[in-house]
Amino acid sequence: MAAHGNTEGTAGQTAAARTGAPVVLQVVPALETGGVERGTVDIAEGLTAAGWGALVASSGGRLERDLDRCGAAHVSVPLATKRPLALRRNAGRLARLIDSRGVSLVHARSRAPAWSALWAARAAGIPLVTTFHGTYTRGPFGIKTPYNRVMTQGDRVIAISRFIARHIRQHYHTPPERLRVIPRGVDLRRFAPEAVSEHRIARLATQWRLPDDAPVVLMPGRLTRWKGQTLLIEAMARLNRPGVRCLLVGSDQGRAGYRRTLEELIARHGLGGQVHILEQCDDMPAAYRLATVVVSASLEPEAFGRVPAEAQALGRIVLAPRHGAAPEIVESGVSGWLFEPGNAVSLADHLALALDLDEATYDAMAWRGMMQTRRAFSKEAMIRQTLAVYRELLDGEPPAAETLWRDPA
Repeated sequence: MAAHGNTEGTAGQTAAARTGAPVVLQVVPALETGGVERGTVDIAEGLTAAGWGALVASSGGRLERDLDRCGAAHVSVPLATKRPLALRRNAGRLARLIDSRGVSLVHARSRAPAWSALWAARAAGIPLVTTFHGTYTRGPFGIKTPYNRVMTQGDRVIAISRFIARHIRQHYHTPPERLRVIPRGVDLRRFAPEAVSEHRIARLATQWRLPDDAPVVLMPGRLTRWKGQTLLIEAMARLNRPGVRCLLVGSDQGRAGYRRTLEELIARHGLGGQVHILEQCDDMPAAYRLATVVVSASLEPEAFGRVPAEAQALGRIVLAPRHGAAPEIVESGVSGWLFEPGNAVSLADHLALALDLDEATYDAMAWRGMMQTRRAFSKEAMIRQTLAVYRELLDGEPPAAETLWRDPA
């Protein structure tokens, strides 16, 4: 059962502790929402399924109940803070937690908690794994580089894409023998065509008042400038196809000013009947299946790209910018298309290509994208490869070949 609030409590010895199985402690700032948090829960689920002990320390959040359901434990520690003295206090809390729960290995997934985890793991003499989830702002003259560098201090450093692995090597010079590449995983039980009923798709179409048989361009993602909603609106204006509907699905998370900017841009181009801003959807698999084309238009390189991977898993054609990790997911002209980043003309041209596909060609491209995601980006593969990293450090097992990084020639 989940434990809450007491970082030094020993109540409820886990089955792993009784059998001598390893116990892995993951540390994250909070457990509200997001890819980092979801990945933390996925790994906890994989650990408990393997008979290991799974423990997560964070300041808490909605995903705690998911940990409870999979048999992992949560301990509340104020790890969201970045204040130096608080980081030291948290290191002490984690050290006591490591001792009281018999922790075998610590896995840190964010910079502030990683500092506390580094000090605690080193004091306890146990291995530390870090996951590098983004490029992290280095600041003017690289002033933040020393702070970011903690994410490279693990005995193993996991990069969530080859793009991130190149970034780590270029800016932090982490030795390749410590570097492992493990992409984020898509839950293929949820994100699969056969898992989404026609009723769910029809319910969304009715809720969003979509005309029958109208082609739908879908762009999921929170409303923030770097996600590129303005770029897609400009592309829709250039596309000039009144029968196409474009859905921007995501919360503004309090960015009311940016939402107004989008609404004004839609009105300026006369797209009020075509482009719609919708609040966060509670059934994204059905939303993907409702779409004809799914767009990721990030203006800055993404560390992985959850949207392209999920959309491909559901058999949808994806358009994504030719930067970041997108080229690792979308094979241009084969499973979708890559357009020039920040270029509305390029995006509009590729929208036209995708919308003009005949049914047989569309199905063939979509199938290739679905197979690519199932092969390389499943949640099961992510869990298997991550546990292999743990076994490297705890049991001296050889690394999984597919996770090794070799610098490009």
